[in-house]
Amino acid sequence: MDFDIAGAYEPMVPDAEIIKIMVDSLTALDIGSFKIKINHRKLLDGIFLVAGVPEDKIRAISSAVDKLDKMPWEEVKKEMVQIKGLEEEKADKIGEYVRKAGGKELLEELMKDECLSKNELAKQAFSDLTLLFEYTDLFNVTEFVSFDLSLARGLDYYTGVIFEAISTQDKSSGGIEERIGSIAAGGRYDELVGMFSAKKKSIPCVGFSIGVERIYSILRAKAAEASIKKTEIQVFVVSIGGLLKERMEICNELWNNGISASMLYKKKPKFLNQIQTCEEELIPFAVIIGEDELKNGIVKIKDISKGDSDRGTEISRSDLVKELKSRLSL
Repeated sequence: MDFDIAGAYEPMVPDAEIIKIMVDSLTALDIGSFKIKINHRKLLDGIFLVAGVPEDKIRAISSAVDKLDKMPWEEVKKEMVQIKGLEEEKADKIGEYVRKAGGKELLEELMKDECLSKNELAKQAFSDLTLLFEYTDLFNVTEFVSFDLSLARGLDYYTGVIFEAISTQDKSSGGIEERIGSIAAGGRYDELVGMFSAKKKSIPCVGFSIGVERIYSILRAKAAEASIKKTEIQVFVVSIGGLLKERMEICNELWNNGISASMLYKKKPKFLNQIQTCEEELIPFAVIIGEDELKNGIVKIKDISKGDSDRGTEISRSDLVKELKSRLSL
């Protein structure tokens, strides 16, 4: 799903409205808690220039910074220095800035920075962000906003404010944020649309996209989490090609180890019917066996909440109980 505003308007009014629409959309979807990280491409470029990054390396260094949500600073710095060819002292200078996150107070701190306050790109960003926070206050959405200097958004066409929404569900409740990551993202792209016009006329634009598949994964994970509390069945034993006795043996083993399990009481149930039963009854995990698995001494464990994206994780047959107890926190 996408939403964009095109045209020349008062600075930061459309940008603030986009953030408001993101908040309203994600709230209406009932995905749980979330935050919207914001930054400004001109501020990032200003930081790189202040740190002494050559202009021809700015985009390469920006792509490295964009990995800070997935990698520790030490690994990002290593990429800058050893792969991108940046001097270590310049990487350290960048690190002083891009590891900071906060709110309006961080913006005020940066505006007092002796180096950044003299950089023209950073000054333009400060002006935009000051207005943006004023307007998000008016729209009552500032509480959802985190000013995060590590946010870089790898696409080169962004020209101003950039933003990214992430789930902040408690990791003890399923670890949704850790699995899903970004659920919506966007920013200002004032030059992209004009590139495709006959007159090459600049058309200011700002917008965002929601990751439908990731939202669906969150909703499925929430349903699966609720299912553990609402149904006694924790594991469904599924077979490819019948294997009734083998399914019964696995169920018995799971029962004897305190794991609630079930199966379809048919000699040769269809595979899809078995998976559908898991989904309909909100059973969190399926143990899958077939002739190949039996021959190789393995089984597959499928996380039902992940849908078709999880084809099943192969584990040793002897580790089945241990693995399931770990996943079920038993």
